[in-house]
Amino acid sequence: MSDDTVEQFVNAVEDEARRNDSRELVRMMRDATASAPALWGSIVGFGTHHYRYDSGREGDTMAVGFSPRKSALVVYGLQDDQQARERVQELGPVRLGKGCVYIKRLSDVDTGVLSELIASAYTSRHNSDPTA
Repeated sequence: MSDDTVEQFVNAVEDEARRNDSRELVRMMRDATASAPALWGSIVGFGTHHYRYDSGREGDTMAVGFSPRKSALVVYGLQDDQQARERVQELGPVRLGKGCVYIKRLSDVDTGVLSELIASAYTSRHNSDPTA
């Protein structure tokens, strides 16, 4: 996908504050990953990650990404290991899902920690070999 497509997607976010936070998150993720954004459905993703479950099911997804939902920014890929899960607690007021972090407003969290988590997750997930 082109940057134009991602820009159009972000520009279509109805809530102005969420739209501005989405633009900032695209910038942060681009800086942290040195990668261009791409749309994965309704998720703005950076890089690729190949996964394989014990069941044998496998596929590709983005290494890190986010979706600007109505109630929060949902950030994916940050909680793959125990150290990352502990660092997520340093962000400030967030909600945690099984594989995602819900951020109400970027101004509520420590964006320095968020950038570090994004960079670390991207490095460990991007083009990773699930059999390694």
